[in-house]
Amino acid sequence: MHTMTKVILVTGGSGLVGSAIRTIVETQNEALPDEKWIFTNSKEADLNDVQATRNLFEKYKPTHVIHLAAMVGGLFHNMDNNLDFLRKNIHINDNILETSFQYNVKKVVSCLSTCIFPDKTSYPINETMIHNGPPHPSNYGYSYAKRLLDISNKAYHQKHGVIFTSVVPCNVFGPHDNFDLQNAHVVPALIHRLYIALNKGADKFVVLGSGKPLRQFIYSLDLARLFVWALRNYNDVEPIILSVDEKDEITIRQLAEIIAKSFNFQGILEFDTSAADGQIKKTASNDKLRRLLPNFKFTNLEAAIAATVVWFKKNNKQARLVVP
Repeated sequence: MHTMTKVILVTGGSGLVGSAIRTIVETQNEALPDEKWIFTNSKEADLNDVQATRNLFEKYKPTHVIHLAAMVGGLFHNMDNNLDFLRKNIHINDNILETSFQYNVKKVVSCLSTCIFPDKTSYPINETMIHNGPPHPSNYGYSYAKRLLDISNKAYHQKHGVIFTSVVPCNVFGPHDNFDLQNAHVVPALIHRLYIALNKGADKFVVLGSGKPLRQFIYSLDLARLFVWALRNYNDVEPIILSVDEKDEITIRQLAEIIAKSFNFQGILEFDTSAADGQIKKTASNDKLRRLLPNFKFTNLEAAIAATVVWFKKNNKQARLVVP
């Protein structure tokens, strides 16, 4: 029997997670014979623009979509630009889902984030709690736009029976991250800032904030494998959290120590407590993932950080210093 080729379009394909999926399916040859993978980015099509989105789908005629494209940024970038984060992400998400529906895409797997959960909540958070209260005020624009993506998935399923679903990663890091000091998330920001400090011969490394917040970190290549698994096997419209285990949660201080070790930095770590900390914790439960995929092995955090530092040292001249 001849099987139809799956044409899988990955939006945001040159970003952190898109690059990792590309590494998994192309460099590490984990694509299946009936899969054709296409990676697109904002240079090819502005997904804020509905006509540009339609043209992209007309060009590739995808049967499946992994939707990663978003306006993203770290704590301080979010705090200053909530309106932009809200409007741009609403437009992008609506264009992708409606165009996917019009082009009979069989499945869309979109990317949410643990930072969209309620600010005041019990821990660990799980998939049922996304809409239980307001998000942290620092990034409410991004959070509400991403929450609406979950609402849209359910509405499309209710009206049309399509499988539009989403995954919720914890903090992702790895090669091809955004290392721009103004907008980066915590891992790339710390890596870049320590790199600069070492180049200046500094014997002190200043970390913004108290170092006390707790976070779970997932290596981009682990997340990429889980995304590919979800595309092939996860057919529930309800979101699924893709996170390391609760026991793997660490403080920002511990993270800074691991990064310092990766650089072989022998100096002093100092914490600038005048800077904002953001949420003190956002512990996520991966029970649902573990039920479905009990034997998945996450990369050791120290090894993953070390690999990311090696990548940054090798690529820092062209490392992405702008949002894709």
